[in-house]
Amino acid sequence: MSELRRPDDVLAMGRLGVDIYPLQDGVGLEDVTSFGKYLGGSAANVAVAAAKYGRTSALVSRVGDDPFGRYLLRELARLGVDNREVRVDPQYPTPVTFCEIFPPDDFPLYFYRKPKAPDLQITAEDLDLDAVRQARILWFTLTGLSEEPSRAAHLTALEARAGATHTVFDLDYRPMFWDNPATATEQVAAALAHATIAVGNKEECEVAVGETVPDRAADALLERGIELAIVKQGPKGVLAKTRDERVEVPPHFVDVVNGLGSGDAFGGALCHGLLEGWGLERMLQFANVAGAIVATRRECSTAMPDAAEVDALLTKGA
Repeated sequence: MSELRRPDDVLAMGRLGVDIYPLQDGVGLEDVTSFGKYLGGSAANVAVAAAKYGRTSALVSRVGDDPFGRYLLRELARLGVDNREVRVDPQYPTPVTFCEIFPPDDFPLYFYRKPKAPDLQITAEDLDLDAVRQARILWFTLTGLSEEPSRAAHLTALEARAGATHTVFDLDYRPMFWDNPATATEQVAAALAHATIAVGNKEECEVAVGETVPDRAADALLERGIELAIVKQGPKGVLAKTRDERVEVPPHFVDVVNGLGSGDAFGGALCHGLLEGWGLERMLQFANVAGAIVATRRECSTAMPDAAEVDALLTKGA
């Protein structure tokens, strides 16, 4: 258990690793000659993005007992994320992820997370349940439900959040982490019973609730108890629905350099908007622009904008 601390604005739980991105565009990995090293992993990126808005942000995860693990712990702290709940796993190495960059819309990812990733070794005993209960937002992803003991740890955290206002389920489906989509669908159903907000693209919604038409996907999520359903539609913008409101905002078009971090930037900005108490339209516009900004940059975690950058671009586009 950690020492007493003030409640986190955003407590993210899940994937953490090292992103190895080529410094040449339009070149296959076999021909790349130089790379950049960055903190990565969806949950970690969301925590970093939230910290850029001045939010107190923490991460529950694990790293390996190796130089990459030490780098990630140091980088989390440098980027404003509390790393006290990131444990060092004695057995499994820190994962790395390579990508290829073929703008505007082709960014293949290659995950090196075998035989197991430390972030999937989170246990229920690792959790500071007081911190989990008291966090203003708990952000978790579907990946964390893909294996034990992480699955049980996530469900323990979700059960501890009973009655909480903002428990956000990122439907981040990565097929390479699952034996088949049906298993993922089963785990989505278990987690939706505890979440209040769900966020996903059309493909992720298909795995989650069997729907790809945005309105029908949002309705299906609401029928499963979610209070706010957000469906990202790529070049068609984003849709959000509650039981009383429907809002759809168009995309913010940019020249894409690397689109991989835009969803996590959207997530961190969404957390900021929720904590500010913004209406749906303002919140979605802000999150859309945050995602667009990161898509114009090579890296993910260190590319996250602050509020002034997002507001400036919103004002310019008004």
